[in-house]
Amino acid sequence: MNKLEAFGHIAALAIRGDLVFPTSVNAALAVQLALDDPDCPMEEAIRLVLAEPQLAARTVSLSNSAMFNRTGGPTITNVRAAIMRVGYHNLFALAAAMVVRQFGSKIEDPELRAKAEQLWDHTIHVACLARIIAREVTGVNPDTALFAAIVHEVGGFYLLSRADEFPGLLEPDPENWQPASEEIITREVMHKLGVPEPVANAIEGLRDGFLQVPPETLLDTLLLANHFAPVASPLETPREEPPHSESVIDLFIDEEKRAQITEEAARDAASMSAALLV
Repeated sequence: MNKLEAFGHIAALAIRGDLVFPTSVNAALAVQLALDDPDCPMEEAIRLVLAEPQLAARTVSLSNSAMFNRTGGPTITNVRAAIMRVGYHNLFALAAAMVVRQFGSKIEDPELRAKAEQLWDHTIHVACLARIIAREVTGVNPDTALFAAIVHEVGGFYLLSRADEFPGLLEPDPENWQPASEEIITREVMHKLGVPEPVANAIEGLRDGFLQVPPETLLDTLLLANHFAPVASPLETPREEPPHSESVIDLFIDEEKRAQITEEAARDAASMSAALLV
């Protein structure tokens, strides 16, 4: 099976809803879907988190990270206090991060594993940047921006998780037909994961969307976060930016604000990476 046939096969399976997820992904997904209910009782949230030891450990760890404990509050040692500190929205994003991360956990090929690690680093940086840009620049809900950024490369993670089965799947694509297949696969994976439509639409818009003036949408937030991310996606398809795009960004994010955003995001990314290490 050549590369074109492999992409076509995976895309066709995705359209039918026949997606191959690791068992660990299905478990984390069940927790994520339950937590999507804002009326989920605290006791139920605690029960769900404790049922997944890895999620419980990461929740407590994240609650003690600099990202969620900037004031130097007391060290949290239990799930109840951790959930109260990070909040339901961020707990939902944490479960999503576990889903995304688990896609790469079973990859055996060293090159593919290296790509999965780079994609994870890219995702964490974009997530931390998106949260701050939402707060400081676009006015989008920071929790939504964080979640959207965590899942914005989920299609790429899924392809990496299947690439062991299809040698050459992610080799260079001179004819540039790969993006269309990736778009189909990403859309179907997001549907399977229950990604809300506004978030899914923003992620799909990343492929050919451009920053609007002034930047004030979730798509703008993700575009800016990807622009500033110090780690590039290993699956990124080069695209031509419109003329003067950098000067347009400078209109809304001056050098001082850019430095503040990138420095804060770098600190958050370091603490978030440590908290979510799996």
